[in-house]
Amino acid sequence: MSSLNPQTPPSGRDYWRSLDARAETPLAQEYLRREFTEGASELFDGVSRRKFLSLMSASVALATFAGCRKPVEKIIPYVVPPENLVPGIPQYYATTMPLGAHAYGLLVEAHEGRPTKIEGNTRHPATRGRSNAILQAAILGLYDPDRSRVVLHHGGERTWADFVAFWRPLLEKHRQTGGAGLAILSEEFASPTLARLKTEFHAAFPQGTWVAYEPMAMENPLRGTAAALGQTLRPVHRFDRAARVLALDCDFLLTEPESITATADFAARRQMLSPSDEMNRLYVVEGAYSLTGTMADHRLRLKAGRIGAFAATLANRLRERGLAVAGGLLPSDSAIGRDWLDAVADDLMAHRGASLVCAGMAQPPAVHALVAAINFALGNVGQTVEYRSLPDAALSDTDQLAALTDAMQAGTVDTLVMLGGNPVYNAPADLRFAAALTKVANAIHLSPYLDETSRRCHWHIPRAHFLEAWGDARAVDGTLSVIQPLIEPLFNGHSDIELAELITSGRETRGYDLVRATWTDFLPGLGFEAAWQKVLHDGLLENSAVPPAEAVIDPQRLAGHLAAHAWSNDAAGLELTFAPSPSVHDGRFANNGWLQELPNSLTKVTWDNPAIISPASARRLGFETLPTLKSNRVDLARLELNGRSLEIPVWVQPGQADDTVTVFVGYGRESLGRVADGVGFDVYPLRTRAAAFIAAGAALQPTGRTYPIAATQEHGAMEGRPIVREGTIEEFRRNPAFARDMVKHPPLVSLWKEHSYDEGHQWGMSIDLTMCTGCNACTIACQSENNIPVVGKEQVSRGREMHWIRVDRYFTGDEDEPDVVHQPVACVHCENAPCEQVCPVAATVHSADGLNQMVYNRCIGTRYCSNNCPYKVRRFNFFNYVKETPEVMKMAMNPDVTMRFRGVMEKCTYCVQRISRGRINAKAEGRDLVDGDIVSACQQACPAGAIVFGNINDPDSRVSRMRQLAQRYELLGEYNTQPRTSFLAKLRNPNPALLAATSGRTASA
Repeated sequence: MSSLNPQTPPSGRDYWRSLDARAETPLAQEYLRREFTEGASELFDGVSRRKFLSLMSASVALATFAGCRKPVEKIIPYVVPPENLVPGIPQYYATTMPLGAHAYGLLVEAHEGRPTKIEGNTRHPATRGRSNAILQAAILGLYDPDRSRVVLHHGGERTWADFVAFWRPLLEKHRQTGGAGLAILSEEFASPTLARLKTEFHAAFPQGTWVAYEPMAMENPLRGTAAALGQTLRPVHRFDRAARVLALDCDFLLTEPESITATADFAARRQMLSPSDEMNRLYVVEGAYSLTGTMADHRLRLKAGRIGAFAATLANRLRERGLAVAGGLLPSDSAIGRDWLDAVADDLMAHRGASLVCAGMAQPPAVHALVAAINFALGNVGQTVEYRSLPDAALSDTDQLAALTDAMQAGTVDTLVMLGGNPVYNAPADLRFAAALTKVANAIHLSPYLDETSRRCHWHIPRAHFLEAWGDARAVDGTLSVIQPLIEPLFNGHSDIELAELITSGRETRGYDLVRATWTDFLPGLGFEAAWQKVLHDGLLENSAVPPAEAVIDPQRLAGHLAAHAWSNDAAGLELTFAPSPSVHDGRFANNGWLQELPNSLTKVTWDNPAIISPASARRLGFETLPTLKSNRVDLARLELNGRSLEIPVWVQPGQADDTVTVFVGYGRESLGRVADGVGFDVYPLRTRAAAFIAAGAALQPTGRTYPIAATQEHGAMEGRPIVREGTIEEFRRNPAFARDMVKHPPLVSLWKEHSYDEGHQWGMSIDLTMCTGCNACTIACQSENNIPVVGKEQVSRGREMHWIRVDRYFTGDEDEPDVVHQPVACVHCENAPCEQVCPVAATVHSADGLNQMVYNRCIGTRYCSNNCPYKVRRFNFFNYVKETPEVMKMAMNPDVTMRFRGVMEKCTYCVQRISRGRINAKAEGRDLVDGDIVSACQQACPAGAIVFGNINDPDSRVSRMRQLAQRYELLGEYNTQPRTSFLAKLRNPNPALLAATSGRTASA
């Protein structure tokens, strides 16, 4: 057993955080012995901790003399107070965040007209009150000081009125030609108002062109579905009905569009409240280790180009079992393990109508067509799979973009209006869009930033954020949603619908009026105003979902499409796959510091997008498999594909398929903003139409140089402690208390007199590791709620990240085919808190309701509390990170939470401000607090519902019921710290037949 990883659950597995730790390298041993990461305790110039404290005390003394007089601040009351506005009391508004052809219903908290926090709308089908990291971080994008502020013409400042004056004569010219030479390029959308304006555009300009494009769109699934069904329909997966799930290169828990509801439904089927409960089972086949792969009960490591061959072989196996899978017999891949295929086929057959097969956006259309045929044959359609039409949508079409680019290059496009997007940056490289743009006489770009495309256009117009613009959208099920602003445009931006209306008609119409004009078709005429107000209140129109379409397989069309597809793509050389970044998506969120600093769930890398390869590939290609922990540097490589090349660092990832390289798009920006510029590497120049997601024939060569990487995978390592506890449901059924039985210790007796916490409200938390996916939504929700600063790449590399919640990632098993467990860790609010006993100024104290509190203005920065904390969950402000915060970004801060400056320790507070607000509200209503009145930020955001918070003294509260479950355990409870946060052990549901055949849950082919 490894001395670094001595925890041994019933399965007999060791857990390790990195390849260095697993190999027990001398550096890893040294790293582990240090209480904090190297450099975390020193300043930039090597100033010692003692010297730092003396400097701090001197600066405080000087500040006392220099700061005797506070600056004069005048408080000016409202002359006419806004209706229903009470200063200090937040208000909540429903709105919708559009992202491509998808819409996410939100409930936004605002203070005195200033949006500060985003949550999911419980009424909306795409969020159901939950969210993810990108939605949580959208509030920071609103206040980004690098957003475009002025209209530009050839780089010179103009006004909106100047642009209107320019456009109207040009509009008359285009009217005379029927729109010949006029084109609009938009992002894809599902908006009734924008769809109406698109129809009006084509009516006014029959020779005009309107094209939609996004680099990370659902083109492949829609084309594959059309090939199988004869009509373009969107597959909607019902994970809440699926007992067996097979995911083919499909990261439905994170990077696929409807990940929030997918996570909620999938996790609900995994919750085990008693040994008699049933759990779903997940099979994953993929090349790059995804978040969905970490949740798999069985994972097959397979190159992305061979996923189609796996699907074809599975279809043949199902046919052998008597299932009528349309499309004809397809070539099988004999290299794929028969045990794996047979076990999956048998399990799917045993759960016909309650199984689900899904493929990811990266897979070619033929794979999606075959998946549709398999789901139809299994009887899943109408049960776990629904097909829905896409009304009011303009979908991304790379072929149409190519035709438009050819027309631009030929000089037949006189005027190009771009509604958002950034095609100069992210269009397929072989289209040479930037060169074609120079042939356009009038290039107009509506964009939130002066980005790569705007800098090459004649006119740039600032684009309004969705929180400051009117609009509408349809959810994945067709539900009509409204986008209503919470604040006036901060930088004089305009919306897509306002510009589209001007381009089509020449009229300047408010977005509000455009949306209302559209919604007259949806709301009753006589009762319009009352119905409209209800829509604004709810954020959507009730009962407006589109019913599932009547879909049937077109056998002849399907067979022809499948026959034309090459089912084996195992070409010589490396396979390169392009993936959307879990943080910055396709690059549109690259200037968001919260997202850039968020550690990747698997690699734990921040502020970068290295090329990911497997340990075996690293050894074969000559790369260092054990990164130098001391210098935080990795190998820099040259990545080549089809004559194009770039330099990019290499990250060795356990579980990655051999001979594959995965890169995340959206980085390597230039002149975009202070956060995005110079961060990561632009991989779009390697991406072409034919190789939009998967490309064979890549090459990766060492350059002999290294590159600094900031990764948090070793931070807070805890030697020799049974942190993660997991087992199978069979082990759970044999011994429900297996998690507690893992640690044997004598009776726990405190040195101090025990304090009774059996009166009043006593707060606690429970986290179910079986449901937790490691998506990091809780981390960003906590950062937004508690005004946690961004510290930057260099500080993260020193171990000084400030996140109050970290999501630890543990590997177990072989380095080539490991399993992964995620565990969120924040302050656990010990009743016997070690931190409280060592603070010389009583800055960390206990409250009557069981909270371990920090009194910031007492803290003098000794950090004794952090030294004494076995959980390593306290964060120290080495620098005044908020000092340089731009004024506009301060508007995003929560006024209910104290701003911390340099020299204080901070940590999770269980959202004490929410506890106080709940008490005040209950008192004002003349009642006692009830379960659910107080919801912590992490709990509210968690799409899996893995976090439960409440009063542990209430036997009927959810958290009390969770604490009574047999699989509950306290993190390091054997230290008698008596933590208020408890965990439920991780459970998996492996297939016994496959487990016996493979001796594990992962395999490769």
